[in-house]
Amino acid sequence: GASAFTDVPGWGLVLIGATAVGAAVLSSGAATAAAWFGTWMAEAVLAAALGMAMLWRKMRRRAREGAPFSVPARKFLLGLLPAIAAGAVLTFALLDRAVLAEAQPVAALPRALPGLWLLLYGAAVVTAGMNSVRAVPLMGLTLMATGTLTLLVPGLDPEWMLGAGFGGVQAGFGLWIARRHGG
Repeated sequence: GASAFTDVPGWGLVLIGATAVGAAVLSSGAATAAAWFGTWMAEAVLAAALGMAMLWRKMRRRAREGAPFSVPARKFLLGLLPAIAAGAVLTFALLDRAVLAEAQPVAALPRALPGLWLLLYGAAVVTAGMNSVRAVPLMGLTLMATGTLTLLVPGLDPEWMLGAGFGGVQAGFGLWIARRHGG
């Protein structure tokens, strides 16, 4: 029968959530669009590196039961990557590079970016989570809801929403996964 992917690193999600809250605090004080965008791109790279390192660490602990890079792990990663790639392509398609080069204010950036990132990352997590424990697709749906609110409710602060989604949602579900699924 099919096996569920249980190697999602709960403690890694908690750590990634903490760095996302830090990025939200840093970017909220950004004077330019380039500083804001750079903060979030650095956070994306850091989060990806932390996530992969913690995933690999959890898979290696389980490796006694089989190959560390199991079929469920491959399915998880293949489910995650398409929406992440779409988010990257859409980010750079929407972004006017002159805004970053000319020290423009943060308001010159496309208003949709924060919601788009949350929505597409949530879609990636839902898709990847189809082969995982229940908490993973639920986290993805929560991120999608956060992204949808960010896109459709005009008065919401994008910094707060990015911090709540990438920070709070991931840390909260990370604790759930860590406690119920071995770290």
